[in-house]
Amino acid sequence: MTTLASRPAAKQHRPKNTPPSNFSSPVFDEVGLPSDPNNLYRQTVGSMLYAAQVMNLPNGFQLILAQPKNEIMVHFPVRMDDGSYRLFKGYRVQHNNALGPFKGGLRFHPDVHLDDVKSLSFLMTMKCSLAGLPYGGGKGGIKVDPRKHSSGEMERIVRRFTTAIAHNIGPDYDIPAPDVGSSAQHMAWIADTYSFLSEATGKNANAVITGKPVESGGSLGREKATGQGVVDTLEIMLPELGLDISHITFSVLGYGNVGSWAGRILAAKGGKMTAVADHTGFLKNEKGIDTVALADHVAKTGGVRGFTGATSCTKEDFYKTKVDVFVPAALEQMVQEEEARMLNCIVVAEGANAPTTPAGERVLLERGIEVLPAILCNAGGVTVSYFEWVQNLTFHSWELDRVDRELNKHMVDAANRTKAARQKYDCDLRTAAYIAALERLRKVYELRGIFP
Repeated sequence: MTTLASRPAAKQHRPKNTPPSNFSSPVFDEVGLPSDPNNLYRQTVGSMLYAAQVMNLPNGFQLILAQPKNEIMVHFPVRMDDGSYRLFKGYRVQHNNALGPFKGGLRFHPDVHLDDVKSLSFLMTMKCSLAGLPYGGGKGGIKVDPRKHSSGEMERIVRRFTTAIAHNIGPDYDIPAPDVGSSAQHMAWIADTYSFLSEATGKNANAVITGKPVESGGSLGREKATGQGVVDTLEIMLPELGLDISHITFSVLGYGNVGSWAGRILAAKGGKMTAVADHTGFLKNEKGIDTVALADHVAKTGGVRGFTGATSCTKEDFYKTKVDVFVPAALEQMVQEEEARMLNCIVVAEGANAPTTPAGERVLLERGIEVLPAILCNAGGVTVSYFEWVQNLTFHSWELDRVDRELNKHMVDAANRTKAARQKYDCDLRTAAYIAALERLRKVYELRGIFP
C-alpha cells in the first residue's frame, strides 16, 4: 500500500497554479469584502476569485458572484415550555439563481452568523454548478442549540421561523434542506407549516423543502447521500494516487450524518477506520474501529466519547495517526496550519463545507497531500435533494438503486470535469473544481445576458 512516506517525491506533481499566500483581487474592494484574512466569506470567495483569475473570467461575472443576491435576517419570538418567551434570530441568504431556484440547507447552531451563511450559500452555487444541477445557491439557519430545547420547543421554533421566511421560499424559487443541527423531523415541520400557509394550487407544497422523512415525501438514500458522495468521489480519484479503496485506512473528524455514513460505507467497501473525533473527544484504534457500532453509540449519547471499541487519545495523536485518507466532516475552518502540519495522510476528502483554510491547504499542498475540495466531494447531499424535489413535483417515488445510480453518475461527471480543468490549467484540485463550476455559470450568463 502506498503511504505518504513511501511516495517518491519526483512523482508528486506540483501544479503551476496554486493560490499564493498574498493573493488579492480588486474585486475584494469593489464589493466591500471583509478585510480580515481569517473571515470565512473572504476565504471562500477568494478561492473562487483566484480560479476566475486563472481562467481569465471577465470582471463583471466576478462581481456578480462575489456577493449574494439577497440577504434575509428575521427575529421571531417563541414561547418556551415554562411559559416565558425568547427571541430567536434566523437567516436565509440567496446567493445566485442563474441556473435555477435557490437551493441549500438550514443550519441550527448557536454560532450561526451572517458571514457563515453567506459563505455556505456561495458554496452551494458553486457546488450545484459543478454537479450539473438546475439550481443556484442558498443557505439559512437559526441561531439555536437544538440539544438545549425540548421537542415541543424546537417544533415551535422551526414553525415560527418557517412563518417568518415563508414569502421568501417556494417549490420553484428557494428550496431549503437539512444541514448541521437540523433533521428530517425539522424538515417535515417546515413542509407542513409552508403547506398550511401556501396558497399555491396544482403544486406539491412538499417540494418546498428536501431532506424530509421518506414517509412524508422524502427520498430513499437522502440520509446517506452526502457520505455516499464522499465515497463515490474517492472511488473515482484514488486510483490516480495508487490507492485501492478496498484496502485503505482512514480517519474521520466529525461523526454526525456525513462522517458516520462516509465511515460506514468506506468500511463496507473494505476500508479500515483507525481514528475518529468530534466535539466530545478523540479516539484511536490501530486494529480498526467498528463504524456501525460507533454510529449507534453516537446516536444514543450525542458523541464519540465513551465508546468502548477504541481508546481515548489527544488531539495531536488523532491528527498524527497514519492513514491513507482523512475525512474532515465537521464544521468550517477546522484544518488550519497547525492541523495541516500534523496530518499524516495521502488524501484529504472534504466531507464538510470549507473545512480547510487557505493557509492550511497551502501547507497540505506543500507536503504533497492531495485535497479533494468540498464543492466536489460533498455534493451528494444536494444531488439527492434534487432527486427528492423531482419526485415531489412529479408525484413519483424512486427505488434506492435508481437514486444511487443517478447519484454516482453526477459525482463521476463532476469529478471528470474537475480533472479536465486541472489538466488544462495545471492547477490544484480546488482551483480546478471552481473553474469547472465557473465555466458553466459563464456560459449561462453569456447566453441570457443581464437585464436591462
